[in-house]
Order: sequence, then structure tokens, then C-alpha cells
Amino acid sequence: MGVFTFICRESGDDWSAKQLNGELEASASSTFDLQRKLVQAALSADSSGAVQSSFSYVTPSSAVFQVIVGGSVGGGAFIGGGGGGGAPAASGGGAAAEAPPAEEKKEEKEESDDDMGFSLFD
Repeated sequence: MGVFTFICRESGDDWSAKQLNGELEASASSTFDLQRKLVQAALSADSSGAVQSSFSYVTPSSAVFQVIVGGSVGGGAFIGGGGGGGAPAASGGGAAAEAPPAEEKKEEKEESDDDMGFSLFD
């Protein structure tokens, strides 16, 4: 799994991005085009699976863009979103944490007025 984090800045009419820890970079006239170019750049470096991306403005003229290649799709792989532009949390052991076992669901029965010993119409 590859995680690519880019710092994006607007300069005049163009947006440019440089990888936080690496040498990938790109520029384009819009954030949409910039994101497309950065995903392609990340895929050229690591094409091991599914792709997720997240774009978060930090200021009106700067943003953080993150591309995750090869991770599980659909489950909150980006940590720290919401516009704050925080970096993802690092895991200490390198191995994926096991999910806790699912608790058994107890069936809940709706209580009726008769079960409580009184009725609405008494």
C-alpha cells in the first residue's frame, strides 16, 4: 500500500503540488486537473490496487491532497480529514490491527403498555 501526501498551492492562475516526502510534483490550471495528474503520478510509482483520494483546503490558496493506493476501499483510510489538513496517524507495529470481535446482538422486544401494568386508556 502506498500513501502519497501532497502540499498544493495556488500561484496566480495555476495550482502546483509537491509531495511531502518524495519527489513527485505536478501543476495545472485547476484543482480538479491537479488532482487527476497527482493520482496518475502516484499510480506510476505504485499501481498495486484500488485508489482513494482526499482533497482538503487549508486556506483558500493552499490544500493537502492525499492518494492511497492498494488500501482497503470504503473504510476511512484517511485520518484527519475535514479541512484541517492533518497528516495520517502512524501505526507503531507495522502490522494491521485486528478488529475486535463483533458483539452478539440481543434482540430487543418492544414494550407495550400491557407489559408495564397500565394502559393509556385506563
